[in-house]
Amino acid sequence: VQLQACGGGLVQAGGSLRLSCVASGNFFSISGMGWYRQTPGKERELVATITSGGNSNYADSVKGRFTVSRDNLKNTLYLQMNSLKPEDTAVYYCNANVLYAWGPSTMYWGQGTEVTVSS
Repeated sequence: VQLQACGGGLVQAGGSLRLSCVASGNFFSISGMGWYRQTPGKERELVATITSGGNSNYADSVKGRFTVSRDNLKNTLYLQMNSLKPEDTAVYYCNANVLYAWGPSTMYWGQGTEVTVSS
């Protein structure tokens, strides 16, 4: 299974970006998916998660500005980021809890996409 994230880039404060993360490979389905971010010298932190049924959870720092969504038919996760702030600058990683018909679930991580917000 591979997770391919894209959509990062350079944007001015107040701007918007939309991240995407596509899961590919041989699996039964995907349960929880999420976005995390990391800056140099800091631990990776949760940004938002979403269940297969669409229930979402957000870090307090992004509530009201970011929206997580997913397309289960396309095995794709999205993160719409509005009103971006310089402190949102980070490498953003997606993850997915992949379910198999023949064994236990496995958590996978994407390669990360870099978001830079200029002031």
